[in-house]
Amino acid sequence: MLERVRGFLAPILPGRWRGGAPVVPVVRLAGIIGFTTPLRPGLTLSSVARSLERAFAWPNAKAVALAINSPGGSAVQSHLIFRRIRQLAEEKARPVIGFMEDVAASGGYMIACAADEIVCDESSIVGSIGVVGGTFGFNRLIEKIGVERRLYTSGERKAMLDPFLPEKPEDVARLKAIQQDIHESFIALVKSRRTTLVGPEPDLFSGEYWTGRKGVELGLADRIGDLRSVLRERFGDKVATPLVSAERGFFGRRIPGVGGTYLGMLAGGPGFADEIVSAIEARALWARYGL
Repeated sequence: MLERVRGFLAPILPGRWRGGAPVVPVVRLAGIIGFTTPLRPGLTLSSVARSLERAFAWPNAKAVALAINSPGGSAVQSHLIFRRIRQLAEEKARPVIGFMEDVAASGGYMIACAADEIVCDESSIVGSIGVVGGTFGFNRLIEKIGVERRLYTSGERKAMLDPFLPEKPEDVARLKAIQQDIHESFIALVKSRRTTLVGPEPDLFSGEYWTGRKGVELGLADRIGDLRSVLRERFGDKVATPLVSAERGFFGRRIPGVGGTYLGMLAGGPGFADEIVSAIEARALWARYGL
């Protein structure tokens, strides 16, 4: 009976509801990872978890496609998103195809490694397998304007790398040791997922980045292409590619995960100055890749 009704309504139903046509749900993973404010939401596990779960739960889906456009950001959030994708892929036995857009670098590339196959544009920016951190030093400025820094701590290294205090070599060495640990974990993750890597490891894992065409030569990606063309080639011209976004509430607001941006707004969230700083940081991160 259901099939008869669906056949009668087929001409007016969306392609993915007609039955018979292959379906590949698409999840967009775009933006800076972990940089989240009420007016400038970034990529975090809580912001993408529902979309990923809905995509992998799609009945009879042939695969799940990830549309990735990110210059990176938080190493922790990148890894959490990577792990959730792999967990869902293994639980549902669904292949994952990653499609790089403008850039999938640093944490964005880590997320791309969750895919079983990586497709990029010939001009995409890929790689940047490294760890970076930065701050400013204001100690000379506050001396110049006559401000005295008063800081009270319990713990010898609690004020390590405080931007209002002179930099200490031992603090820098400690930070670099932490970055090295994170970098080694990143390298191990890439090696475990990309068995096609070619070229000297000191170059591949130096933090350098390349165009998509060069990335394919180095084994960082599998082929040149775009989402629509590749999925049609793989699953036929009638393949349906529904975009899976976060669920929305009664008034159309996106339902965030725990700690999501809407809850942050209800709690007061950061002020205008924080938004300005966030915008500058975001612009600087994209600008590293000429975007």
